[in-house]
Amino acid sequence: MIDVSKFKAGQDLICTVAKTPGSEDACLTIERLMRLDPANKKALRRAQRMRKQRELVYTRGNRDWVSREKPARVVHVTPGESWTLAFNHDVARDLSSVGEFLTVKAK
Repeated sequence: MIDVSKFKAGQDLICTVAKTPGSEDACLTIERLMRLDPANKKALRRAQRMRKQRELVYTRGNRDWVSREKPARVVHVTPGESWTLAFNHDVARDLSSVGEFLTVKAK
């Protein structure tokens, strides 16, 4: 269990996946936390820009239709995966709910 009361707002945390969660909800929460890492944010922005460039617009019934790609899956919950997270009180409940699957230390 993670005690989030010892962290201050704006403090950088290094989070590591200790074990794979059994429930899909916990995996989704961890993925959401992983997407807050600046490197992952940059990769997601680039993937979105590239998808927009490869968008195929064609006419169907005299209207423009768009063939869109599926969004990129940049983060994966596997044991040993590590990322940096700027702590704020919005993520405190998420961290405490998946605390048994993570190891968190201050940077």
